[in-house]
Amino acid sequence: MIADLPAWAAIITAILVFTGAATTLIGSLGLLRLASFYERLHAPTLGTTLGTGCIALASIIFFSASQSRLALHEILIVVFVTVTTPVTLMILVRAALFRDRLERTDGASGPDAT
Repeated sequence: MIADLPAWAAIITAILVFTGAATTLIGSLGLLRLASFYERLHAPTLGTTLGTGCIALASIIFFSASQSRLALHEILIVVFVTVTTPVTLMILVRAALFRDRLERTDGASGPDAT
């Protein structure tokens, strides 16, 4: 199956898989290295969305070129990740803001108030 893959498809697939994996890795490192909860939440969200998109596009190209027909099953994965990741981010941030507001006794209204 891989031996029958055209060179152009193999090169594009390899570049997209590497880009997607590198983007996801950078987002994961941001989760570990950034200081506050709000900063930590932002990096993996972007890394997951862009990384999944690149890897899914590589999968579409690979299977379309190797099977001689258009394979679009991965588009569902991209749609679900693109829709659910920002929603999850918003829910986590709102829960953290709610927690921060409850813990403050000086009447502060947000995470930046000291």
